[in-house]
Amino acid sequence: MSEMRLRFPPSPTGKIHIGNMRTALFNWLWAEKNNGKLILRIEDTDQERSSKEFEEIILQELDWLGIDIDEGVGVGGENGPYHQSERLDIYEEYIEKLIEEDYAYRCYCTPEELDEMRSKQRENGEMPHYDGRCRNLTEKEIREYEKEGREPVVRFKVPADEEIVVHDLIRGDVSFNTSVIGDFVIVKSDGMPTYNFAVVVDDALMKVTQVIRGEDHISNTPKQILLYKALGFDLPEFAHLPLILDESKGKLKKRGGDNTVFIGEFRNKGYLPEALFNFLALLGWSPKDEKEIIDKDEMIKEFDIRDVNKSGAVFDIEKLNWMNGKYIRDADLDRIVDLSIPYLKEAGYIKDEDSVDREWLKKVIEVARTGVDYLEQIPAEAELFFTDLEFENKEEAKEEFSEEGVELVFASLKEKLNDLDELEIDKIGNIFSEMKDELPVGARTIYHPVRLALTGMTSGPELTEVIYIFGKKEVEKRLNKALELRE
Repeated sequence: MSEMRLRFPPSPTGKIHIGNMRTALFNWLWAEKNNGKLILRIEDTDQERSSKEFEEIILQELDWLGIDIDEGVGVGGENGPYHQSERLDIYEEYIEKLIEEDYAYRCYCTPEELDEMRSKQRENGEMPHYDGRCRNLTEKEIREYEKEGREPVVRFKVPADEEIVVHDLIRGDVSFNTSVIGDFVIVKSDGMPTYNFAVVVDDALMKVTQVIRGEDHISNTPKQILLYKALGFDLPEFAHLPLILDESKGKLKKRGGDNTVFIGEFRNKGYLPEALFNFLALLGWSPKDEKEIIDKDEMIKEFDIRDVNKSGAVFDIEKLNWMNGKYIRDADLDRIVDLSIPYLKEAGYIKDEDSVDREWLKKVIEVARTGVDYLEQIPAEAELFFTDLEFENKEEAKEEFSEEGVELVFASLKEKLNDLDELEIDKIGNIFSEMKDELPVGARTIYHPVRLALTGMTSGPELTEVIYIFGKKEVEKRLNKALELRE
């Protein structure tokens, strides 16, 4: 069997969307599974909307997510150029071939004439399609149209009433009749090739063996099959991935309210690339054992494009948040500290990271990461350790600290902490056990006022962890401040 060759051909007309990246990811997994190659081609024939900036974003996000490219833009290879805008002379050669061999013709219809034609077809209950009126123009008619200054498009001659079967690796056989297609445009009036034409030429010349893309392209496939056959190219295999749906089962839009759908937004909010990779892989596919946390090596071993679901995959942000939170808690602590520092700087908690005690910061992040879904939430979870104590309701706090036994609890805690050579979470936990045995007060009088005095809150991180991070001096300072509030 020849080498499997797959391709990911994004258009640099905007930031890269979840749907595009899931397509790249499935192509990558299938290439890795089969020791194949993944080609990156940039489809930039839309010159008005394409930009170098968006192309750089595509490359950046692929790299961040860990989808490495074997050939194409940024890598090179022997089947280039890999930008469509640099392949116009190649397209021209194949257009002329189609015209010469009577598979295509120049069409001089104006937009107004086409609108009128479609309106009449609708009135007659027909599916709007091009009726072939320019298929057999005489030389005289062509000269007249050109004299008027009409810029022609090039249309492909679709054979009448022919059944085209798409053998889809995911969906099985899907049939189309050419009667509903009509002669379609393959070169626009500005000389630019259309998607359907350019993609066939590119995939054939780049020796692509399998085309894996979104199901919104399935209606393009019969047109492309006709072009493959007319140009004498071998057909690749096709696989059309299910749509990604929002939580209301509608198609995931590129922008919908506060929904994050662009890869860069997930990166900026502090999602880990391996968590997002894991989540995207499960949008339309799952391993045999239904395991949800799965690393790349396991995915490659288990992945089969034929096991991808036909039905739409729901983008469940809560599931992604759960998964990302788990990856954050399991990740190397130093890495999470490094990734958290920019968010702490933005919050104003750190001005110069060199001036922060790294070991102390690690303790803070270790506690803070237990309560976050993504790293942008770290400053809110860690605020307690970077700001002076403030009581939300001073009167209620005053009442709490004035209760009988509170002063005794605070004095005992300070004394026992001072007796420790070194603060350790287990030893701090033992102090609270001793206080429950030794002091003539209930557990509530021990825990509740201490938590309020140290954090200003009635709930939050484990008290032992809070004391461990604050250290003896800060704990004593906060306990004394709480007692002063009674005055």
